[in-house]
Amino acid sequence: MKPGKRALLVVDMIRDFVDPGAPLEVPATREIIPFIKERIAHYREAGLPVIFISDCHEPTDFEMNIFPLHALRGTPGAKIVDELAPAPGEILVPKKTYSGFVGTPLEEILRKEGVDEVEVVGCVTNICVFFTSADACMRGFQVYIPRKGVAALSKEEGEMALEQLTKLFAVKIT
Repeated sequence: MKPGKRALLVVDMIRDFVDPGAPLEVPATREIIPFIKERIAHYREAGLPVIFISDCHEPTDFEMNIFPLHALRGTPGAKIVDELAPAPGEILVPKKTYSGFVGTPLEEILRKEGVDEVEVVGCVTNICVFFTSADACMRGFQVYIPRKGVAALSKEEGEMALEQLTKLFAVKIT
């Protein structure tokens, strides 16, 4: 079987998750930045799409009932970290929930680009990476997740999520 066209999905590498002391700081995100930076460079050099998916909330969004205020539209905390900033012309897909597909044009963008495989990197492995990856599979995309490119709140939660994605959706963990 011939491999398909692949896109890189960079999930929630925003200041409110990455910066020390941020409202929903995930310390492990800082450790994956160099790897993600390499993957972005690889995709750019190959002329393949790099798509940034980012929490972008209103104070009344559902998640605010569960988590502290974070990634509010127009605030510095909702911005992609400088080290991974989108290049001119790259796509940023704002999302209001855990999946990059729910209520966004992500599937349409991928179809228009002729993509049938996605590599998913970012955070949080067991929340937004998990739901975005599961939804990609349910929409017919082959999903690849490099362990070095994802961060969770704990190693155990991250491993559980990757195991479930492998068992339930045939996600390829590299």
